[in-house]
Amino acid sequence: MRLSELRVKQTAIITAVDHTLDGNTDQRDPIANRLETLGFVPGEKVQIVTKGVFGGDPILVQLGFTRFALRKVEAAKIQICSEGTAT
Repeated sequence: MRLSELRVKQTAIITAVDHTLDGNTDQRDPIANRLETLGFVPGEKVQIVTKGVFGGDPILVQLGFTRFALRKVEAAKIQICSEGTAT
């Protein structure tokens, strides 16, 4: 499941960040690198606080005590599993 698919007020655990760039596995995506730098790493708990009205963009995400506004395409790079579900 992707973070962009999570519903408002749901909590999940990050399992991976997708580094493929436009289907090319030879290049690493700089956005994915930045997300990891910000703390979106496997094992961290995330929660969707709210979503934008028109099309759900941006998505307000809470990671620890910090909130981030992510576009859907950025949130789609983050793979998650439901809290309490084995990976």
